[in-house]
Amino acid sequence: MPSEPPSNPATAALDQTAIARQAIVDQSGAVFGYELFDRSMANQPHSAASDAQLLFNVLSHADNSALIDNRKMFINCTFGSLAGGHLDLVQPERIVLEIPPAGDDIAQEVEDRQQVLSDVRKRGFQLAFKETILEPVYAPWLPLAGFIKIDMVQVNPKDLPALVSQARKSSHAQLIAEKVETAEQHKLLLDLGLTLFQGFWFAKPVIVTGQTIRPSQAVIIQLINLVRKQATTAEIEEVLKRDASLSFNLLRFINSSGFGLSCEITSFRHAVMILGLKKLFRWAALLLTTSRTGGVPAAVGMTAIVRGRLMELLAAELLPPEECDNAFVVGVFSLLDTMLGMSMDKALEAISLPESVVSALLLRRGILAPFLELTIACEMADDDSFARLANELSLSNRQVNWAHLQALAWAESLQS
Repeated sequence: MPSEPPSNPATAALDQTAIARQAIVDQSGAVFGYELFDRSMANQPHSAASDAQLLFNVLSHADNSALIDNRKMFINCTFGSLAGGHLDLVQPERIVLEIPPAGDDIAQEVEDRQQVLSDVRKRGFQLAFKETILEPVYAPWLPLAGFIKIDMVQVNPKDLPALVSQARKSSHAQLIAEKVETAEQHKLLLDLGLTLFQGFWFAKPVIVTGQTIRPSQAVIIQLINLVRKQATTAEIEEVLKRDASLSFNLLRFINSSGFGLSCEITSFRHAVMILGLKKLFRWAALLLTTSRTGGVPAAVGMTAIVRGRLMELLAAELLPPEECDNAFVVGVFSLLDTMLGMSMDKALEAISLPESVVSALLLRRGILAPFLELTIACEMADDDSFARLANELSLSNRQVNWAHLQALAWAESLQS
């Protein structure tokens, strides 16, 4: 991909993060850990994507160490997020994943999720479950529990002694009483020997705000493309040097307490070497989906990446290698106007691109334009356009369909 000029500050978005943390305290009142909630995404449903964004926002927070104070982070998660690549970006010893109860078909779901939970636990993450984990149907999950959270709103105080006794006999998990709101509840729990507590009686959630600087999607996509091609450390370092917001985010992330390094990293080259291409790729992909402004859905960024990979694969059948790289650029930049909230010509003004790329994006002309049109036809399931364009390019249905499946699988691998 051709070089870009130094990034214009106008291309970087300023976002305010708002992360709520509620303390989990021990019997002496000392903070044991924090449960974290991302209030920046208050209107978003809880999903694998929101789990990833919460963890990413925590790690990218301007004052990360002040946010979590080197304590354990308790983070609610969906089952869909347990296999997410964002978990590779943190030291597992710092994270407690709060696992939701199973759905309607509990027995089947317990069986289906068993391997995923076991794998996450083997990677070093601790798991926390609701008190429902003590029900017989959850027996296979019980040995995986590092913590059991007893909800004081859901559990009848008369049932607490038996519940606590059962938990101690059947597991080695630490017990946390949550939603503790009165002195009477606290005393009852102390008398039962509990040592970890969470609730309004101790501390209400505190909102910790911070400013994040989001680099332009164009620069992030350039970085993704370099990593995807396994570029040299020197080539990747050049991109970081030319974009202050991108390099700022990387250094802030790698020096965050969640990443777990014992020394501060100040060199871009050192950061790239320590992170490695695989984690750098995951970090850049997450940054791409969180750098959007104006409420653009995260799926837009993923669609752009599918387009880029599909165009690259199709071009590989007919064009020289340098044009295959340009085909990838056309695909990922084809939604740049949507991602940046401006017209395509304005979006491309600050980016140095080959004529074949600009021609395809702005005029739908040139050697790459038919590949972009075919890619969009695949996306829209437009059979007539698909047949016409595939015929013009002398590509068979099998070739195009295979490439489309490969592109979708590759895009999915960004989140796996």
